[in-house]
Amino acid sequence: MHILIVEDESRIAKRIERMTRDIFRDTLQSLTHINTLYEALQFIENNTLDLVLLDLNLNGDSGFDLLTTAVSGSFHTIIVSAYKDQAINAFEYGVLDFVPKPFKRDRLEKALHKIISKEKTAAKEIKFLAVKKRQRIQLIPIADVLYIKGAGAYTELFLAEGRKELHDKSLEKLEQLLSYSFERIHKSYMVKMSEINEIIVESGSKYIAELKNGERIPIGRTKYKDIKMKWL
Repeated sequence: MHILIVEDESRIAKRIERMTRDIFRDTLQSLTHINTLYEALQFIENNTLDLVLLDLNLNGDSGFDLLTTAVSGSFHTIIVSAYKDQAINAFEYGVLDFVPKPFKRDRLEKALHKIISKEKTAAKEIKFLAVKKRQRIQLIPIADVLYIKGAGAYTELFLAEGRKELHDKSLEKLEQLLSYSFERIHKSYMVKMSEINEIIVESGSKYIAELKNGERIPIGRTKYKDIKMKWL
């Protein structure tokens, strides 16, 4: 695990660091603390990470200026902030959790354990997926995403009107974030359930989800019964 803490209050940063070390123990390979927005942006651009713990107020700078960059990365982002009124906005961008300050140990532990357990978030507020586009970040509305295909460490987002975008997050990480409206129907595919028009059984025990736009996506044999039940 490679973890970055972005927090301008030294006392809070040290507390987060202690708890992070206690939870991840031997799996923790690096833990870095940065207290300014600019340095954090530079670090994220130049280092491999698994998790960013981000405050939303950094010496007067808004953490939201960093958030859109963070959520476009391959790692998960957890907000640790006193700005509770910004929780819904943060979830809209696709954070794994929002821990309000002041926080108790068990609340931060619960958030960090989502990384270990790969627990699916119950948040329904996610409205965008941020993708990197030639030195800028583009926000893709969830409403435009029909299905998602795993492509190694990355994913391909298949959108309305035949568009396609590449996302840096793996299928597993997106599954954690989008489980309220998407289902993992195959080891390589997640589909928005409302886009399924028909479930087809072909010879040789092949199962297919036909979408409203006519595209056909394979359904894994072990997932067929569960997907059919949820779709009906």
